[in-house]
Amino acid sequence: MGVPSDDDAVLIQKGKKPGEPYVITVNCPDKTGLGCDICHIILEFGLYTTKADVSTDGIWCYVVLWVIPHPSSPVVKWANLKERLLSICPSCTTSFYWNPPSPRPSSPPIYLLKFCCSDRRGLLHDVTRALDELELSIQRVKVTTTPDGCVLDLFFIRDNLELLHTKERQNETCEQLHAVLGESCISCELQLAGPQYDNLLCISSMSSVVAEELFRCTLSDKEIRSQALSPDVRELKKASVITDNSLSPSHTLLQINCIDHKGFLYDIMRTLKDCNIQIAYGRFSTVQKGRRELDLFIRHQDGKKIVDPEKQEALCSRLKLEMLHPLRVVITNRGPDTELLVGNPVELSGRGRPRVFYDVTFALKSLGICIFSAEIGRHSAADREWEVYRFLLDENCTFQLSNMVIRNQIVDKVRRILMGW
Repeated sequence: MGVPSDDDAVLIQKGKKPGEPYVITVNCPDKTGLGCDICHIILEFGLYTTKADVSTDGIWCYVVLWVIPHPSSPVVKWANLKERLLSICPSCTTSFYWNPPSPRPSSPPIYLLKFCCSDRRGLLHDVTRALDELELSIQRVKVTTTPDGCVLDLFFIRDNLELLHTKERQNETCEQLHAVLGESCISCELQLAGPQYDNLLCISSMSSVVAEELFRCTLSDKEIRSQALSPDVRELKKASVITDNSLSPSHTLLQINCIDHKGFLYDIMRTLKDCNIQIAYGRFSTVQKGRRELDLFIRHQDGKKIVDPEKQEALCSRLKLEMLHPLRVVITNRGPDTELLVGNPVELSGRGRPRVFYDVTFALKSLGICIFSAEIGRHSAADREWEVYRFLLDENCTFQLSNMVIRNQIVDKVRRILMGW
C-alpha cells in the first residue's frame, strides 16, 4: 500500500454553481486539538461554515467542511488557506513509519509596525483590513491620538506567511500601508519587537464593577434588557446541550442545539480541546430557522465514556456558557470619556480568537464613530485568561455618547457584527 502524499492532506473544491459553498477536505493523521486548529484558521480567513462532518479513529482524521466567505470579509486567498491548513496537519510519513515526531515549530517572531499620520474616520479599520489582506496577524495594539489631530499607532504583528524577515515582504507591507494612508502618512517603521512588547501584554487597570460585568459567567437580566433591539440575544438563552450514553458502547453522544453565530463550530471545538475531550464522529447540520444542530460522539482523553453525572453536567454547563457568551461587549465611562470594551476567553494554549479587532473596528466605522485610542491586552479573571480590547471613543461624532439609548445601540451593533447576525 502506498503512503499518502502530504500535499493531498488538504483539498479545496469550488462549488459547481455561483453561490454554492466551497468544500474543504482534510485527510491526515490525527492529533490532539486538530479540529480546533482547523476551525480557528477557517474563522481567521473570514469563512462561514454551513455544515461539517468529522470522523476519526484516534490515529487518522477525516474532516469535510462546506464554507462560504462572510460578506464583510476581503477576498479569500484559497491557495494561502490550503498552505495554512497543511501547516497544522501531521506528516503522513510520520504516521506510517513511526518516525519520532518533529519538534513543534516555534511561533513566528513578533514585529513592531509603527506609523504616524493624520487622523480620519475609519482609519483604524482601514489599516486593520490592509494587514488582514497581507495575512499579518495582529497580536497587540497601542493607538493614541495627539492634540494636533495626528495618530501614533503601534501594531505588534506576526506574519502568517513567515516572510517578514525578508526585505521584499517588509517593503510590500509598508507600500500597502502607504496606499491606505495616502499623503497623510508622516512616518512608517517596521522592525522586530523588543522588550516593549512584553510591557503591553497587560491592559490598563479597570474598575471592579466593569470587570465584573465584562467577565461574568452568564448573560445578566440587565444585559438582556439593554439589548431589546436584538432578539438574537434573548434567543441565546434557549440553547440545549445534552448527553446520552445509551446509543454507543464506547462513546457518549453530545447533542447541541443553539442559535447560529459566527465561530459557532470553533467555540465548540476549543471548549472540548480545553476540557481534554476527544471526538470520534461529528455532524454539523445546516441552519434550520436560524438554529444549529450538532451531534458529536465523544470520550475522555483516556478513552472512556463520560458516565459521571457531575462531569456530564460540568461539560454541558461549560459548553452552554461558551456558546451563549463567547464575546463580551460593555460600554462604560472612563473618567469623562466613553469606553467600549470587548472580551473573549483565551484557549489554554494561549491563542486568542481571530478577527475580533477587525470586526469591532468595522462596526465602529459603519456607525461613523472615531476611535481616540485603542489597546489589546490580557487579563486574568474567573480562573481563566481573557483577551480584552479597549476603545476610547471620540466624542466629536454625530452620536451623543452619554445617551443610554445610543450606548445600547452601539453595543448592539458591535455584538451583531462579532456574532455574524
